[in-house]
Amino acid sequence: MYSLKVVSYFSAAHRLRDYHGKCEVLHGHNWKVEVEIKAKEVGKNGMVMDFKVLKSLLRECLERLDHGYLNEIPPFDKENPTSELIARYIFKTLKDKVSSKASLGKVSVWESETTCASYWEND
Repeated sequence: MYSLKVVSYFSAAHRLRDYHGKCEVLHGHNWKVEVEIKAKEVGKNGMVMDFKVLKSLLRECLERLDHGYLNEIPPFDKENPTSELIARYIFKTLKDKVSSKASLGKVSVWESETTCASYWEND
């Protein structure tokens, strides 16, 4: 198996619903996002997917969230903008856009240097 990973960042504000503590109040993060794809084989060119293409797909996804108030951006206007659900949102957005030779392995969303949530689906 082969695995590729790219990292990108976005800044956004949110507040957690149904939560009692500091995070129920409006606050922001500089989020770090890691996207991993996996494949059993490389293509003729020796690559699973061009890093540039994968970075571009991730950048397009994150543009919608960057410098926004997540609680007002669908689907987070209805569901809680937790790190877990942000990771799932990014995964679902990218899932069908990666190379036909590869599958999306995992998306991890870091809201600080020490806290991270990940989402993946079983093959």
